[in-house]
Amino acid sequence: MRGIVTTLFVVLGCWAGGNVCAQKLTVKTNLLYWATATPNLEAEFGLGERTTLDVAFGYNPWTMDKKTNKKWRHFLVQPEFRYWLCHRFQGHFFGVHAGYGQYNIGATRLLWHGDAVRGSRYEGWAVGAGFSYGYSWILGRRWNLEATLGGGYAYSDYERYDCVKCGARRNKDTKHYFGITKAGVSIIFMIR
Repeated sequence: MRGIVTTLFVVLGCWAGGNVCAQKLTVKTNLLYWATATPNLEAEFGLGERTTLDVAFGYNPWTMDKKTNKKWRHFLVQPEFRYWLCHRFQGHFFGVHAGYGQYNIGATRLLWHGDAVRGSRYEGWAVGAGFSYGYSWILGRRWNLEATLGGGYAYSDYERYDCVKCGARRNKDTKHYFGITKAGVSIIFMIR
């Protein structure tokens, strides 16, 4: 009941033009990244009444199966400028994001390579940018739940190796990708 009253207060405050959002900094973690065994942390900084800067970091250092050398090793940094329709950290927002990452992936399937990766290893880097939409629900005084989805462009430069454990380099190539560049369901803690 308290959450409903808080939400109504925020909506009425928005309509009245009042400033009910005093938070300036949040930390969060993306549950979808954890589903891929990728530890991650995000920080979001308040810039103005309706603008924030979100910076996400993800790092997966593990080999999933040492026998087959199945791996999804990577790190990612993804900053995003957000414009909130009411006040920052609550309700609807639109974002513009960029991203950079490095990867070493083998014996697994990738969206843009299909089954070709299963018998090979790919090592490289990627950079991209896109637009996103999201929504943040107030769960309590210091807790929110956020969902976001974004699409855009990514460019990848990589080397392909024949064998996931030992093989010589097969080729060097690049890949252009248009599609989903950001997805998240995050638990948020308001610091101040």
